[in-house]
Amino acid sequence: MDNNSVNRTNIMGAGEVGCAISVDMDRDSIHNTNKTLWDTKGNEIIGTTALPFYGSFVSEEKCQLFGDVSGKKMLEIGCGSGQSLQYQGEHKASELWGMDISENQLEKTREYLTTCGLSAKLICSPMEEECGIPEDYFDFVYSIYAIGWTTDLEGTFCRIASYLKKDGVFIFSWSHPIHKCVVAENDMLVFKKCYFDESWYSVSLDESTLTLSDRKLSTYVNALSKAGFVIEQMIEESDDEIMQSRDDNFSKKAKMLPVTFIIKARKL
Repeated sequence: MDNNSVNRTNIMGAGEVGCAISVDMDRDSIHNTNKTLWDTKGNEIIGTTALPFYGSFVSEEKCQLFGDVSGKKMLEIGCGSGQSLQYQGEHKASELWGMDISENQLEKTREYLTTCGLSAKLICSPMEEECGIPEDYFDFVYSIYAIGWTTDLEGTFCRIASYLKKDGVFIFSWSHPIHKCVVAENDMLVFKKCYFDESWYSVSLDESTLTLSDRKLSTYVNALSKAGFVIEQMIEESDDEIMQSRDDNFSKKAKMLPVTFIIKARKL
């Protein structure tokens, strides 16, 4: 095993991905690696998280972060296969926009929304880059378990701020960083990684590879502040009712520490 290798919990938080090897931060290489993953086996390997769920054990039905979205213009960052866009469309949003790095994912979104009697303007691009999305236009920008893939958090938050109208709302969820440091072993929770380690790492999964960085909560908070956002709400707690429906090591872990976090922020 490489000296820089460690065991880390996976992106969805449901177990181990085995050997994670530290890699150099090269934006183009990371984009190509992750795009290939999502173009081929992303959903099969990692799974899909979509509204009304923000991640494991947290739901919009209970949190009510969006409120009434009827007549609102919505942009999703990392729209995946379209289920969250469907959720917003069924709640009477006036415009649906989606961005994703994978054209394969966007094609799935087109097909899925068509079967639901909905449509969206879809853009294939890394979230960090300028891609023709209108500025000062949206009431909501949101991202369900996708924002952590960015190679430039501060730049991405600044772009998202530019898309929003004044007082527009940005809501995103991601795997809680403390969850990524701790694993369950023999009915105990054991630290396997330093919380402060934000280095990039690569993991092989079923002949595919993903590349990620585990950022601290303060990194997200400070990047939001620099982009001109004020945080209105942050959620770390898991929903007891949802956890009670499962009885496995992951749900037991979720009772002890947060596995997902959600932030609702408003553009000043």
